[in-house]
Amino acid sequence: MEFVLFTVVLIVEIALAVYCLVTKQRHRKVKSLVRVTVFIVFVILTLLPGIEWSYSWIFCAGMLFLLAVTGMLPLIRQPKADPRVFKRSALVAKAILMLIVLTLAFAPVLLFPQYRLPEVTGEYPVATAVYTYTDKSRIEEFTDTGEHRHVNVEFWYPEQTEGTYPLLVFSHGAYGISSSNTSTFTELASHGYVVASIGHPYHSFYTESEDRKLTMISPDYFREFNNTNKDGIYTAEELYRIIQKWMKLRTDDMNLVIDSVMEIATKGNGPAVYRLIDPAKIGVFGHSMGGAASVWLGRQRDDIGAVINLDAPLFSELRYDGEADDFTAANEAYNIPLLNIYSDDVWRQLGKNSAYAANQTAGQIFAEVYNVHFKGAKHLSLTDLPLYSPFLAYLLQGGKADIDKYYCIESMNQLVLQFFDYTLKGIGGFSPQATY
Repeated sequence: MEFVLFTVVLIVEIALAVYCLVTKQRHRKVKSLVRVTVFIVFVILTLLPGIEWSYSWIFCAGMLFLLAVTGMLPLIRQPKADPRVFKRSALVAKAILMLIVLTLAFAPVLLFPQYRLPEVTGEYPVATAVYTYTDKSRIEEFTDTGEHRHVNVEFWYPEQTEGTYPLLVFSHGAYGISSSNTSTFTELASHGYVVASIGHPYHSFYTESEDRKLTMISPDYFREFNNTNKDGIYTAEELYRIIQKWMKLRTDDMNLVIDSVMEIATKGNGPAVYRLIDPAKIGVFGHSMGGAASVWLGRQRDDIGAVINLDAPLFSELRYDGEADDFTAANEAYNIPLLNIYSDDVWRQLGKNSAYAANQTAGQIFAEVYNVHFKGAKHLSLTDLPLYSPFLAYLLQGGKADIDKYYCIESMNQLVLQFFDYTLKGIGGFSPQATY
């Protein structure tokens, strides 16, 4: 609906400009009547199922309202002779300016159009909460204030229930956000899981603390990450050190969250979300860099029962070979059940890119590993971004995925649920298809 309405408004403005150019008149009343009509139609659509109102419509509604109000004046007052000489260039300039202003007004709804929420299949209503934890053992490296590092966490959990449930800790992608997989978190919570999604400060595009303090991504980190995807910027050895640095920050954050949550949960006197957690059942998962960090954390802790990697190299399983000046698989035993879910973007690199060398050997080295490929999916298809901003997903991942976005995310969510049910709750078995 957003694109249709935007297209109609642009066509109307272009048609009015052409009409004025052909007749060599300004037709102020005609333009006013048309703009008032467009605003009335917009209002009707917002009252009907046509447009679901949200904050992204504010600029658009404001612009159409302003055009309608200014258009009412020529309709209600007595017409006067216009002494100005008709100038084609002036009319064209005004028409171009109007198209630019309308495009800017529609930009929010075009970037974030209304969308259908993926189906939630669990029996529990879901609540959310935000908490911030302070790591007194670390000074924030991205600032020079000398403050300790603060880590923000967004929780999704079953509301108004009794008993305890497994804790699932999520780490977002390279510059993702803590709500990147809200549909996944909601589905899991509705089936009896407490999901803690971390917003890694200065790695996240933005993260908000419980006192509403906003932290944006570090420009230096953003530049560093983008340079790793360019040839000739870093040697293999330099890249290996950068990866080690990233993974340490991510896993330190995840360790802080798990330790802090468990400390409060075991005391049994914290807010409701903590009282729902079963300290004996912990799973970790993440997308892209967050997936790599999740697998890495599985090597550090002995209380993690399951790991899911969404579209990432197994960085923890790579070593730098100085003689070959390249990465090689460590080939060391890994005893925690692991589910790898891949898009086409990563699937095509397996066996070709040395950064994925360990992904190839995991089937022989890991005690229990499952590999799933979503054919036609792109990297961000394994997040909610294609749902709430198809344009941004297209821009960031370099094209549109061939797979249906709802089929992909809903099928992935069910796989994630089934895997954690099997590994952490002992419900049923787990035998996914190789390709979806």
